[in-house]
Amino acid sequence: MAPRREILCLFDVDGTLTAPRKVIEAPFYRFLMDEVKPKLCIGLVGGSDLSKVTEQMGGDHTLKEFDFVFSENGVVAFKNGTEIGRESIQSFLGEERLQKFINFTLLCLSQIELPVKRGTFVEFRTGMLNISPIGRSCSRDERNEFEQFDKQHSIRKNLIEKLRNKFPEFGLTYSIGGQISFDVFPNGWDKTLCLKHIEKEGFKTVHFFGDKVDLGGNDYEIYNDARITGHRVISPEDTKKQLEELLRQN
Repeated sequence: MAPRREILCLFDVDGTLTAPRKVIEAPFYRFLMDEVKPKLCIGLVGGSDLSKVTEQMGGDHTLKEFDFVFSENGVVAFKNGTEIGRESIQSFLGEERLQKFINFTLLCLSQIELPVKRGTFVEFRTGMLNISPIGRSCSRDERNEFEQFDKQHSIRKNLIEKLRNKFPEFGLTYSIGGQISFDVFPNGWDKTLCLKHIEKEGFKTVHFFGDKVDLGGNDYEIYNDARITGHRVISPEDTKKQLEELLRQN
């Protein structure tokens, strides 16, 4: 087996290590810590903010137990529990452009009719905006219902097209992830952003496991990056199965 320091496994969170917005199952977490980590370096790269990433992984201990933790695609970066990088969408856009974008987004959202609407339609994060037509405070059942409604009516896709046409000069990327929302961030601030923090580590191979790897999904760019060995997964169970195979190979 190659030395542990030569191989890194990076994991998306939602749909890869956990069910959407749920906490990782305890046996799977122990598998990562007890069987994977002793042999391979491990890291998280989630689109959500740091509090949501650590919540889904069971607590703040995640920051020290994973070799790397990248939230908001790597905008906020930790190595062995120590912060090593932070960016800001507010600094990138400036307050005037930021408000223009948010105001127009809210106007568009007010014109969309859905079976239900709840609260928190625009969530301001460190390196991105997260936009949810139904509102992030919806219940689990409402979340699942919107996901199916969106598949039929392309609510998120159509809203992204409006925003892209309205603000072509803002230099923004739009990425659908999870069940109810999409992220908006500066061009280049997709999940490949985290790679700048690990290139200097000298890993021989970097594996990435994610479920939203098709064009428009928030795993697409890193999954297709030449520096990455990509693994398409469909569930946490599938991730574990593919990890077991990887361990056998190494």
